[in-house]
Amino acid sequence: MSEKSIWSESVSGKMRSSLGENIRTNTVIIGGGMAGILTAYFLVQAGVPCVVVEADRIGSGQTKNTTAKVTFQHGLIYEKLLQSEGLEKAKQYARANQEAIERYRNLAGILKNDVEWRDCSSYLYTRQDTKKLQREFEAAQKLGIQAELTEKTSLPFEVKQALEFKRQGQIHPLKFLYSIAENITVYEKTKVKCVEEHVVKTDSGEIYAKHIVFACHYPFQNRPGYYFLRMHQERSYVLAIKSGGILEGVYYGIDEDGVSLRQWGEYLLLGGGSHRTGKKICGNPYEYLTHVADEYWPGCPEAARWSAQDCMTLDKIPYIGQYSRSRPYWYVATGFQKWGMTGSMVSAMILSDLICKRKSKYAEVFSPLRFHMQTSVGPFFNESGHAAAGLMKQAAGAPEEKLEALRPGQGGTIEQGGRKYGAYKDESGKVYKISVRCPHLGCQLQWNEVEKSWDCPCHGSRFDYRGRRLNEPAQEDIGCHILDIRTGSD
Repeated sequence: MSEKSIWSESVSGKMRSSLGENIRTNTVIIGGGMAGILTAYFLVQAGVPCVVVEADRIGSGQTKNTTAKVTFQHGLIYEKLLQSEGLEKAKQYARANQEAIERYRNLAGILKNDVEWRDCSSYLYTRQDTKKLQREFEAAQKLGIQAELTEKTSLPFEVKQALEFKRQGQIHPLKFLYSIAENITVYEKTKVKCVEEHVVKTDSGEIYAKHIVFACHYPFQNRPGYYFLRMHQERSYVLAIKSGGILEGVYYGIDEDGVSLRQWGEYLLLGGGSHRTGKKICGNPYEYLTHVADEYWPGCPEAARWSAQDCMTLDKIPYIGQYSRSRPYWYVATGFQKWGMTGSMVSAMILSDLICKRKSKYAEVFSPLRFHMQTSVGPFFNESGHAAAGLMKQAAGAPEEKLEALRPGQGGTIEQGGRKYGAYKDESGKVYKISVRCPHLGCQLQWNEVEKSWDCPCHGSRFDYRGRRLNEPAQEDIGCHILDIRTGSD
């Protein structure tokens, strides 16, 4: 059973060289995931010189962990948008994502490689209360979205109601990404250290550019922009089983215990268990997904499991556009919620328009410069509260474990010499001890028992038990001290 996504296991991309020198270009894009590569693709199509810099490999971030449902059915979004943004901006959001689907469909048709695009319907479903679906259906009608309420699905269990959007899609995300990246200049293994005005400074050279795009999942440059005050991150989990059956369409359950479902060949993907990164959770999300699989697809073996991380904005709308008022030549694409496929395409559409000085039909609703009092003040103070709690815990919180009490495979916060550390004991008895202070902004890290990682509850940085960085916004590893408590030696 693999802990890599089925996409990563089924295809690999060609290696690219690192930067190795100082260069100049019109546009540099930081991040070689779906949003960054699509933006570069549209700029190249428009004749704009550009390069992409990627800290690891193309598609090595969140793109490889998506379920790759290409839909503008983003949970219960449209009723909320009508209430918070009004009719015109809600239409802007819907039409942008509708166009994103058409762009995927058209590109899949012209790329020389099979990217496994499939047209399908997308469903929201409930097994409990139908009122929320009814209101979402009414909101969709007001926005001119073709939608139907139904009780018939291809799910192996009864639903009280489902809301169907037709002409959505699903795709193999890495096959698509590698195909559109073929004629784009990408520097892999090129880590950006900082950005100053028009200069991107990496660990292997500097790039001077007229325009700079942050398409790196989480914008790591704290100032200007202050995105760490305007977003949090969430974990979610995916289980792939060999089902042998056929699931028509893609599904998203709106109930608290609902799961996300789609099929890829002989595999069925079940997703769920979302929680704020760094939150101590009860239970194991993989065990829950396994329970669902055993109940409705008994005897189907598990093929893979993996997890993903999503940036969540204050008002549930991505930040796409100008990075800040003081840096009009910087751009950002982040906060896609759970909908990275359409979010990435919308980002590429808007950012390529802005860089090419074309009028964007959709820029207003996604503008990062927005701040809506009604929808943002409460979440803003909530985010600030999480940050304050994380800092307070680092300063005054009590340790959770004693070093000698740690069992093999267990981690926890300990205290030694008046300082707090994160400690993990492996099956052989070795202890891996790191600072429990997040190097991003100093919050106290929380042990993630499910994934054996140290996670930041403030802004979502993650580190493995050795202190190696897994997720931004932190930009560096944490030093690790290894102790063999059987012998007392380092």
